[in-house]
Amino acid sequence: MLQQKGYQYRIYPTKQQQQLINQTLGCVRFVYNRFLNIRKEAWTNSKTSVTYKQTSKMLTELKCEPDYVWLNVVDSTSLQQALKDLDKGFKNFFAKKAGYPRYKSKHNHCLSYRSQCVNNNIAITNGKLKLPKIGLVKIKLSRNFTGRILNVTVSRKATGKYFVSLCVEEEVEIFPNNGGEIGIDVGIKDFYSDSNGDVAANPKTLKKYSKKLA
Repeated sequence: MLQQKGYQYRIYPTKQQQQLINQTLGCVRFVYNRFLNIRKEAWTNSKTSVTYKQTSKMLTELKCEPDYVWLNVVDSTSLQQALKDLDKGFKNFFAKKAGYPRYKSKHNHCLSYRSQCVNNNIAITNGKLKLPKIGLVKIKLSRNFTGRILNVTVSRKATGKYFVSLCVEEEVEIFPNNGGEIGIDVGIKDFYSDSNGDVAANPKTLKKYSKKLA
């Protein structure tokens, strides 16, 4: 069975690589805040919802303008991911799962950006980590993994240290329980799921009988 797992490692970028990582963090924050403002004003002024597809097109056009060509220096998938995160934030807000999206501050104790793996642009090569636009970075491989890298989150802590979190898709073998003890996780979307992979749907009894209760 395929399963996604996360692996976190510390990295040791050179001063030049640190500069590019910091620049990427700034560009991602700029894109997120700019399009949050655009979506917010569109709704305030004309009750118009701006979609992710529209913001993606706007970003492409923005990168062609002379005053914003610096956006082309950093990894493009990280900028697109900022738009996806913003869109997800609005969807969660309208679904009443989260509060209204807030502007990102450069003073957060931990700043991060996420890049997608495209054409093997994220890989472990000769004991180093290859990152989009950054190149080969020294990494402390404290744990080995097998499988396909899906994306990477690069973060800078308040201490100035740099870390990466690799999202890896791995083949996991599920062993039969043979009548032994099992673990059960009770949730909201599903009533419960157990360590054998069995899932029970939520009967939503309260919602079903709420009118009769009233």
